[in-house]
Amino acid sequence: MAIKSVFLILIISMFFACSSLERKQNQPKEEFKTIGYVAGYENFDPAKIDANKLTHVNYAFANIIDGNVQFELATDKAKIESIMALKKQNTDLKVLFSIGGWVWSDQFSNIAAYAESREKFAKSAVKLLKVYGFDGIDIDWEFPGQRAEDNAFRPSDKENFTLLLGELRKQLEIETKVDNKHYLLSIAAGADQEYINHTDLKKAHQYLDFINLMCYDFYNGWFYQTGHHANLYPSKEEKFGGNSISESVDKFLKEGVPANKLILGIPFYGRKWEKVTATNNGLYQSALTGSSIVASWEIAAELKSGKFQELYDDSAKASYLWNAQDNIFISYETPKEIALKAAFIKQKKLGGAMFWEYSLDNNQELLNTLYQSGNKTKASLK
Repeated sequence: MAIKSVFLILIISMFFACSSLERKQNQPKEEFKTIGYVAGYENFDPAKIDANKLTHVNYAFANIIDGNVQFELATDKAKIESIMALKKQNTDLKVLFSIGGWVWSDQFSNIAAYAESREKFAKSAVKLLKVYGFDGIDIDWEFPGQRAEDNAFRPSDKENFTLLLGELRKQLEIETKVDNKHYLLSIAAGADQEYINHTDLKKAHQYLDFINLMCYDFYNGWFYQTGHHANLYPSKEEKFGGNSISESVDKFLKEGVPANKLILGIPFYGRKWEKVTATNNGLYQSALTGSSIVASWEIAAELKSGKFQELYDDSAKASYLWNAQDNIFISYETPKEIALKAAFIKQKKLGGAMFWEYSLDNNQELLNTLYQSGNKTKASLK
């Protein structure tokens, strides 16, 4: 009897082990989100977008006028229709529209401050969503509780930001009951400690499907000093206490944001400083100008000039260019950085990658690398 009992237990154990393995194998693979922002104000035809390499498109931007959400550009309607037509290429593609941005965040604090204005805003945003057939809304408030580009801000933004997202989710859920469809809600978030200090992400994330973490412009147009603007890790060359993607992600995770809701933002552009001090090949040196944004084709033209050295900071995992003849420094992305960031996303079990902005990568070199790296089963951080 004892031998039969042991045999029976062994058979049962094997059955459950096989069943567990089968369930694990049949579980859907966690999606690597690839979210591309498309700026409506750029001279770019959205019909040229390769929809098969994206999971989401965020059309930017809608403005806030008299408390309501609306598109401002004459070309918006045609461009949105072109983006919606991309669903014929990729039936799983989700299209959201983004409200605000650097220039049009001036009214967020005012409309978020009162229950009535929050409701008015949310209803108008959902109405716009329905008119165009969007799959969701992205809020790009730059920034709650902080001065940015001539924006209103107040201490209560921290609480009101969460209340605004709650009202948006409430209005989207009303439509969900009508359409039997889940509508997405996301935000574009600043990647520094100040953004965390002026928001309550532990509460706010419950209303969000994901958070697009803007891990770029660590050194930006206000900085009269060069530096890596989207480095993966801290640089050993940095003497002034900068920022890095790894540090930003760790801060958001520590704040209580689930890893799978964090989308790592990647720049499809570089930053260029002129009249730079020549020490250390211009890296972390003073400049007589703030930086300007340079698109991929502009960087390619600079390289063809033969004046630039291609350099790499291995500690930061960041590429940069130095023109000793004209004292010009450029921080930029190459396929190498994109692949490393995709590997980092998988290592940290984040939700995927976002990039700004589609038209800035005209030959799709960076997008192709992101797509290939994101869809690999294994990736290396070397």
